[in-house]
Amino acid sequence: MHGEFQKIDTGLLSDRIRNALTDAITSGEIPAGTALDEQNLAQRYGASRTPVREALRQLAASGLVEVRPRRGVVVARLTPERIADMFETTAEIEAMCARLATYRMTPLERGRLMDLQEDSAAAVEAGDVDAYDRLNRAFHESLYAATHNSFMAEQALAIRERLAAFRRTQLRHGDRIRRSRDEHGEILAAIAEGDGELAARRMRAHMLRAAAALGRYIADTVG
Repeated sequence: MHGEFQKIDTGLLSDRIRNALTDAITSGEIPAGTALDEQNLAQRYGASRTPVREALRQLAASGLVEVRPRRGVVVARLTPERIADMFETTAEIEAMCARLATYRMTPLERGRLMDLQEDSAAAVEAGDVDAYDRLNRAFHESLYAATHNSFMAEQALAIRERLAAFRRTQLRHGDRIRRSRDEHGEILAAIAEGDGELAARRMRAHMLRAAAALGRYIADTVG
């Protein structure tokens, strides 16, 4: 593991460390209340403290860890109810983005979404969660931009960042990665038909299914 981490530039290295810690935390390998020491983590991943510090900053932004006086960085204790509230909120915002984007996107923006959908097929077939997660993020962020409402796009992105760890984790449950791509296809079909209301309903359902998959994943791994 360490050699794999050592060969990567600092920015990408912090992403790898963040992903590894996300998996360890959401699976219960690192339980809530655990203090995370930068030096120990640097040794664990064969990295310097700089990418570790950046990874912890990103985890704090998503709410997976907290910075506490005298204790440093500690794994947060998030209830299922709190996570459900967060997903319900993002589902409504994503639905608004899908509706507006349907009516406002340019042909080039529509083509970008179709290209991302096509590119994601290989990641699904390979079961490559990290690759699909990157394409999934690009798909949703492209929709935000296609609203041509910069404030809405900023808010959607901010909430997405808060939920990024959880949205990645839910892709690991069962065949969720395949169903996620299928749901993107249904959203795109509604967009192609120019039906913004249908695109919004499908996007809302897409996000709530992701929340349900996350709940099942946590129950399976922790339970």
